[in-house]
Amino acid sequence: MAGKKQVKNKVPSKRWTKYKVEGDKLTRGKSCPKCGDGIFLGDHKDRLYCGKCGYVEMKAKKEE
Repeated sequence: MAGKKQVKNKVPSKRWTKYKVEGDKLTRGKSCPKCGDGIFLGDHKDRLYCGKCGYVEMKAKKEE
């Protein structure tokens, strides 16, 4: 059997979910200040996290 090995159950990139079209404008999610444009911060419950360099931004706590 020659050729490339086929990868099963590979999860495709969901980078397209970070973009939104509002009217005639394109808005993006927050990108990493260290890595630059194109590298988005993961939006978690209490923080924004860059999976590439490890940059963390804590979200402000809501006082109730």
